Amino acid sequence: MSMKFLAENRRKIGDFEVLDIVDQEQIDGLRNKLTVEAPTTVRWNDWDYGSNVTELRALYEKGKLNQWNSTTDLDWDIPVSKDEWFGKMEMSLLANLLKLMGKDEKEQKVAMLDEIAFTCSQLLHGEQAALQLCGQLTSLCPTTDEKLYAANQVADEARHVEAFARFASDKCGEIFPVTPTLKFLLDELLTVEGHKMKTLGMQTLFEGMAVGIMDMLRSNSKNALFTELIRKAEQDESRHAAFGVLSMRRVVAEATEEEMHEMEDWAFAVLEALNANQQLDMLRVLGPRYDIDPDTIAQTILAMPQWAELNSTIYMHTVVPNLQRLGLITERTEQKWRDRGMLSDNRGGQAS
Repeated sequence: MSMKFLAENRRKIGDFEVLDIVDQEQIDGLRNKLTVEAPTTVRWNDWDYGSNVTELRALYEKGKLNQWNSTTDLDWDIPVSKDEWFGKMEMSLLANLLKLMGKDEKEQKVAMLDEIAFTCSQLLHGEQAALQLCGQLTSLCPTTDEKLYAANQVADEARHVEAFARFASDKCGEIFPVTPTLKFLLDELLTVEGHKMKTLGMQTLFEGMAVGIMDMLRSNSKNALFTELIRKAEQDESRHAAFGVLSMRRVVAEATEEEMHEMEDWAFAVLEALNANQQLDMLRVLGPRYDIDPDTIAQTILAMPQWAELNSTIYMHTVVPNLQRLGLITERTEQKWRDRGMLSDNRGGQAS
């Protein structure tokens, strides 16, 4: 990861260091970088077509059984309207801010749907990255069980791309561009070398984060179409995160101390960068629509006494417990996770 690039776009808000990419030329450069050099290799499976990892083969079978068709298995006739509450207030930072600002419910409802469109757009871009990365894993993974599961996940990700694109464009009315922070991190996952680091990055880190985000969206949704879309996608993502854990268990069991430290530090660097943005990318896009100043809001949120507990909720849902169980958060890094508000003792997660 280019630490120089990250360092150039960091600054302090109080005691917290945020990652805030504001230079439009840099943002355009990241978004316009459509060809990413990702040299890879193809690994034959030693001509062994049997199953060597029972748990992975079982997960592959589960994946086959749980396939769904986004065209026919979702009721696209269900309306989505800016005139109705799309979800509970817990779903939307913007709606809550407007309520505190004394804005009427009509504007709060519009802001909530805008935020959902923005969130779905970023999930959509992440799904495209997962689609391409799983294609890489079918070539890189050494065992038949891993190759078959990665191929099955390619179908899952294609379905997610289709469904989220349709929902954001047809129901919300807008697909927002990928945020610069997310694009930088997705490029990092696509270009990192070897199936071990790709599995750690996409399957364990990003799929684990996706489960936490989708669980929050589903539990607060008031729209039947969106609830069912997220429920089905979340079911797939949970399986993908489980694949990451099952594969990484074998990796860490054989890793040297140096390799463990490398994976531990890289996992922290990736998620810390995502966390350091503190929704500033979203606030810079949507804030001007509602007279919201991103810096003021970030400063207010970071100063909240319960900020760390609230901030850690999505991380503690799946990804952090899984990393702890894999031995990729240890005494040498645990305090850094706590200092960044990504790890707390309030464990309500669904670790695989």
